[in-house]
Amino acid sequence: MTNNHLFLPFTKGNTPSATVTNNTSLTEFFLVSFFATTNNQAVVCTGVFIMYLLAVLGNLMITTAVCLVSQLHTPMYFFLCNLSVDEIVYVSTVLPKVLVTIVTRDTSISITSCIGQMSFFALCLAVEFFLLTSMAYDRYVAICVPLNYLLIMNKTLCILLATVSWFLGILASLFFTLFLINLAFCDVQDINHFFCDPQTVIKISCSDTTNIIMFTSIVGALVGCCPFILIIISYMYIISTILKIQTSGGRSKMFSSCSSHLMVVMLFYGTSLSMNMKPKSENSQKLDIILSLLYIAVVPVLNPLVYSLRNREVMKAIKKSFKPLFKYRNNTEIKN
Repeated sequence: MTNNHLFLPFTKGNTPSATVTNNTSLTEFFLVSFFATTNNQAVVCTGVFIMYLLAVLGNLMITTAVCLVSQLHTPMYFFLCNLSVDEIVYVSTVLPKVLVTIVTRDTSISITSCIGQMSFFALCLAVEFFLLTSMAYDRYVAICVPLNYLLIMNKTLCILLATVSWFLGILASLFFTLFLINLAFCDVQDINHFFCDPQTVIKISCSDTTNIIMFTSIVGALVGCCPFILIIISYMYIISTILKIQTSGGRSKMFSSCSSHLMVVMLFYGTSLSMNMKPKSENSQKLDIILSLLYIAVVPVLNPLVYSLRNREVMKAIKKSFKPLFKYRNNTEIKN
């Protein structure tokens, strides 16, 4: 971006009223999607708000339980705690702006806010890939090398894996941001999405986008494919080990210990692959928006549900961590 920005007058709404020549840099975009133009404003706003609230509260409860209950101070739940923090940041990057857009009908978003949104989106996405891989390795060690589990998955290794996950995510996001801030946007253009989707924003740039497209393709392949291959390899060994167990009860117990993680991986990668491998068509953009909503809002809601509903330890820990709060509330009500 150059320092000679022209601050344009704009009209709050779905589309701007001003146009500029190709040698002018913009200061804001306008988000155009069914969220902004829907007539059922109250219904959509309520739905988005409930999804945001459930995602934040669900992941916050998981984080609180893991931090307060000593029984959950294990490698698996340590990674789950990191995953929950990542998902709170993830949904908070996009959904609050969607709510503001629906309520105020003001679809404008500054370029600075847009770049910030894309940067955090890339960060959280990359971190989730790496954390899910670390969790897969933890399940591999727990099932395939159970006698050496505590020796291998020690505190130092767990902290190292989590730190590397966040560091690589920040690094990928930082380089992506450096590419983004050098893009120029010459005309007043709409972003045909409910948030600053990186692919959509790159398409409307008037700069040469060859480098950023190459960067996102290479990093996307490394960050997405490499962890996926490692997860697949881990589960090949896990399934092979489980099938060798003689009793059905033993096999069921072993499988249940990794079923929650497997479901989360399927949800995350399923929506991700659906977005990137769907066929291009006239309705492609509408499908992108729907899949993005699943990706950004629904999956973070389902993840804590999967871990809490399918795991008795987590349910007991949540009840235990919030029990003092309920006791205090009941005592207060009795005194009053």
